[in-house]
Amino acid sequence: MIPASFAYHRPTSVSDAVALLSDLGEAARPLAGGHSLIPMMKLRLAAPGALVDVARIAELRGIRRDGGNVVIGSATTIAELITSDELAAGIPIIRETSLLIADPQVRARGTIGGNVANGDPGNDMPAVMQCLDASYLIRSRGGAREIAARDFYQGVYLTALHPGELITGIRIPLPAAGHGWAYEKLKRKVGDYATAAAGVVLVMRRGQVAQASIGLTNVGDTPLLAAQAAAILTGSALDPATVDRAVAAAEAITTPASDGRGPAEYRTKMAGVMLRRALAGAAVRAATH
Repeated sequence: MIPASFAYHRPTSVSDAVALLSDLGEAARPLAGGHSLIPMMKLRLAAPGALVDVARIAELRGIRRDGGNVVIGSATTIAELITSDELAAGIPIIRETSLLIADPQVRARGTIGGNVANGDPGNDMPAVMQCLDASYLIRSRGGAREIAARDFYQGVYLTALHPGELITGIRIPLPAAGHGWAYEKLKRKVGDYATAAAGVVLVMRRGQVAQASIGLTNVGDTPLLAAQAAAILTGSALDPATVDRAVAAAEAITTPASDGRGPAEYRTKMAGVMLRRALAGAAVRAATH
């Protein structure tokens, strides 16, 4: 289908972008890579009256250290995440996840800001950002604020972002040196959304889990932080009985839809399978990294 008519704006600065978004109100949507928004417009599931193209704003690009954090500009492409030495060294789960997003053509244009901002539970980065305890840097005409990824998602395509606001960056605390990580994703074919996926970050000390975080993708109305499952693992040696309990706790918070990827019961079980694989992979890396 053909999208409904809309006005197109290409600001050259963040200040101009947020001014446009404020002036245009709820009818306006920011546009970066467009891989989520444009298909929705073609299907008439979204009909913004104006698009504010932020992809070429230099202020929104790049990856930098900020003390004990890494800050990623929201218009940084997924392909740039893959080639970043900074991320490969400090937060390698981002590269691993990026390589599982869609295909090379999409990764060349799609941005991390677009992936996290629109509240699509099928996007991969939101669960990983929750796993990493990241926060989103937000600008509006009225000023700036920061909100934790764990507090950002409220429902399918529903987030804490207000009209007139723009995510300008993502602040991620550097995980502890020697941590283990893994992102496991089951999908029907290259380029598809996950049937189910799980991200894990582990810190091991003397053979026991000192810290754990778990994020689940596309098995609920929002990305899911499996906090109870992580709490079960903390203090354990990842023995089979404890892993079984943690997987059961993670499966219990899922509410996937039955769709072309499978019935709800299957997708819940696949979330558990992906979590087991991610835990195993993260444990090996924590022991050798």
